[in-house]
Amino acid sequence: MDVLHTAIWIDDVEAMKEFYTEGLGLEYSREFVGDDGVTNYFLTGESDTELQFKYDEDESGDREVEPSGFDHTAIAVTDIDDTVDALAEEYGGSVDQEPTTMDDMGVRISFVSDPDGYGVELIETLE
Repeated sequence: MDVLHTAIWIDDVEAMKEFYTEGLGLEYSREFVGDDGVTNYFLTGESDTELQFKYDEDESGDREVEPSGFDHTAIAVTDIDDTVDALAEEYGGSVDQEPTTMDDMGVRISFVSDPDGYGVELIETLE
């Protein structure tokens, strides 16, 4: 068994693409339009697990994106301070928790929200 992808409804596809590809360095992996007219846009990192963004141009902005029970997606980064600054200043993100060092776990973490308001935990492994 393996986790293959997580699907998230979004309203602003261009803002989300920039936030996750340019801001976080994830890569486009594929996309398709389903029989229902919904665009499915996939991103991946170094593993095979993908983030799937579901986008319906006809309903963009008309539908509230309220992730019931969804908390956050965790993404590994190499420089958490620079990443948080860039996401907030250049890619429409907002900082929910500034970078914090957790010495006992050997990591620095931060929480940000993407342009659609979804939570993203950034994790930098310390040497």
